[in-house]
Amino acid sequence: MEKLLSIFFIYIFIDNFVLQRFFGVCPFLGVSRKMETAIGMSMAVVFVMTMATLVTWLIYTFVLVPFNLAFLQIVAFILIIASLVQLVEIVLRKISPTLYQGLGIFLPLITTNCAVLAVALLAVRQEFSLLESVIFAIGASLGFSLALVIMAGIRERLELAEMPDVLRGSAVTLITAGILSLAFLGFKGIITL
Repeated sequence: MEKLLSIFFIYIFIDNFVLQRFFGVCPFLGVSRKMETAIGMSMAVVFVMTMATLVTWLIYTFVLVPFNLAFLQIVAFILIIASLVQLVEIVLRKISPTLYQGLGIFLPLITTNCAVLAVALLAVRQEFSLLESVIFAIGASLGFSLALVIMAGIRERLELAEMPDVLRGSAVTLITAGILSLAFLGFKGIITL
């Protein structure tokens, strides 16, 4: 139980995939303009990352390894992730058309979000059990979501702030992301596996 809690909190705060490993920076910067789209993308990433890790772990353990096809893991994992993203896209189009339009191109880009693939690959490479893999995916996706929502809140506030024109837009966004990354670096060493 202690190892599961450690895995969960490490990948939310200490080894955050966006702010410490720099995976998924494209959707992090692209979708963090408004809180509504950041929350919608967060929910989609939590679902896709968790389900992808669960399914890829099962496929890897019970299909690829027994049949000596482990060399196909990246191709298989990408296909699984793409299928799950299509499912999320269909559901969002039906349930919330405004959120679907707000996410725009970034929703199908979850398929190419390297954080989703990295979590699936790391779960099998670190030889986590099924439960540890799911906890790992939930922690990593919640860490991604936390970073995304914090960044969206900051960027909404920065829209109202007075600053030199040279800092507006990408410059202040990248500076803010760097400061946020440094803030999360302060958690290093608190918990270890």
